[in-house]
Amino acid sequence: MPEPLLQASGLHRTFGDVHAVDDVSFTLHAGASLGIVGGSGSGKTTTARIVVGLERADAGEVLVRGRARPARVRGRAARLAGARQVQMVFQDPYLSLDPRTSAEQVLRETLRLHFPDRDPAPRIRELLDQVGLGARAAEALPRQLSGGQRQRVAIARALAVEPDVLVLDEAVAALDVSVQAQILNLLADIREQTPIGYLFITHDLGVVRCVTDDILVMRHGRVVEAGPTVDVLAAPQHPYTRLLLDSVPHPGWDPGRIAEARQGLAANS
Repeated sequence: MPEPLLQASGLHRTFGDVHAVDDVSFTLHAGASLGIVGGSGSGKTTTARIVVGLERADAGEVLVRGRARPARVRGRAARLAGARQVQMVFQDPYLSLDPRTSAEQVLRETLRLHFPDRDPAPRIRELLDQVGLGARAAEALPRQLSGGQRQRVAIARALAVEPDVLVLDEAVAALDVSVQAQILNLLADIREQTPIGYLFITHDLGVVRCVTDDILVMRHGRVVEAGPTVDVLAAPQHPYTRLLLDSVPHPGWDPGRIAEARQGLAANS
């Protein structure tokens, strides 16, 4: 087997008495896509923030291409190098983009920061084309763009640094269904064109089914089930995974029965 692109081993993170992340481990290979799913408070976003470096683990380590990502990064060069390993796309692109800066300016500033010796113009054109943004959208401010266009800008900015891993934290949750499909198709195309690895953080099992190869199901900070996405969703072994699947509206769906199952699972925890 080739060396993993990303490897997390024994991650722990507590906040007071709460075990937000409790012995979480996983592996992601180049060109692969891993989903981490769970309800609110499951620990999936804290896990993502540890991988990116926005949160420090109390124990465990994160490796990218076999090299540990340090818990504390000192110096500008080290911070930039870490950013080029792992990038994150957040749920709300409007909050993560500078409202005074156009898409083209965002990309120009990012490229000048990370690759000061390169002419940014060709790469800007390439990135805008890659995420399907035309010249008019490139010159617009975030408030002048749709939600889908803003998310495309956020993805282009993340890709600009040529990361090994792209972490997507509920990256399509705020978009309507048709725009979600466009963004997911875009991400699938990028995956075919590059060796990038995706880490999808989501509560949406439909997204997981469409875009991931493997899945981790988290509850109360722990991984309760893991495996190939097709297998886990077709024949879930853990009661919590079954509850997540049953909670998706479908013909014959009974919200009352789901609520009872959720209460029963909580009582047995």
